[in-house]
Amino acid sequence: MAATIGRICGVQLLKSSNRAALQQINHFSTTRAWSKTQKRLLATMGMLAGGAGALVYALEQSVQASGTEVHAPRQPWSHSGIISSLDHASIRRGYEVYKQVCAACHSMRDIAYRNLIGVSHTEAEAKAEAEQILVRDGPNESGEYFMRPGKLSDYFPNPYPNEEAARAANNGAFPPDLSYISLARKGGEDYIFALLTGYVDPPAGIVLREGQHYNPYFPGGAISMAQALYNEVLEYEDGTTPTASQFAKDVATFLKWASEPEWDERKRMLIKAVGMFTFLTVLAYYIKRHKWSVLKSRKVVFQPKNHEK
Repeated sequence: MAATIGRICGVQLLKSSNRAALQQINHFSTTRAWSKTQKRLLATMGMLAGGAGALVYALEQSVQASGTEVHAPRQPWSHSGIISSLDHASIRRGYEVYKQVCAACHSMRDIAYRNLIGVSHTEAEAKAEAEQILVRDGPNESGEYFMRPGKLSDYFPNPYPNEEAARAANNGAFPPDLSYISLARKGGEDYIFALLTGYVDPPAGIVLREGQHYNPYFPGGAISMAQALYNEVLEYEDGTTPTASQFAKDVATFLKWASEPEWDERKRMLIKAVGMFTFLTVLAYYIKRHKWSVLKSRKVVFQPKNHEK
């Protein structure tokens, strides 16, 4: 009889303790922490944030739509894939185009001849390319400056001694440096290709100043650079068909490499990282499946002590 009364008292005590625990849990629960005012404030802030984002997007689109330039279409570049590398034969041909056409006005002051080694030229070929230029060096033992053939450590020469000379030779326009032009222009190599092949006659109502030309891909349409690439304007060493579109494609690829010389290295690192993490994932799954299966499948049983003594 005493044992039965003890069990009943224990059950009632357990129920009361569970009820107190539930009340305490409800007191600390986050479901009731937000009042209606707070929920309305949060919803209002979310609506304002969304409206501000939509307004910024609309303003950006309106500004782009009001521009007079035509956006460059995307081209099917061979290096556009996730693990696709640059076309190094095209880089070599693009260097030929830059050397024989673009270098007359544009500099590439951040590219040295040593950078060509292993990319488009061998060491001997890059050294021969460097020796074709003359570099002012000195002073010598007599304190005089002298001209010497270029070396691998020398950078591509600047066609003008200073900015004023460059503007004077181009009707006041300053030809930009092409070292990072692919990153500096929206569209990258697509913009370069479209610009080099997009010269057309100006539409009715467009008046150009002396020395200007019309290119819809250039902001404003009026550009001081004349069309430089025509069919058969130069001959490729490897016998590739010398068309204007081929010249534009090759020089755009060359400028893409000049702007991002680590392009291929990043792709190699991606392939190595994917392979490494794939192996580690398989190994982790094996350890989980076969080494921890005992721990995951075990059953924990609670056996209360017998107080009925």
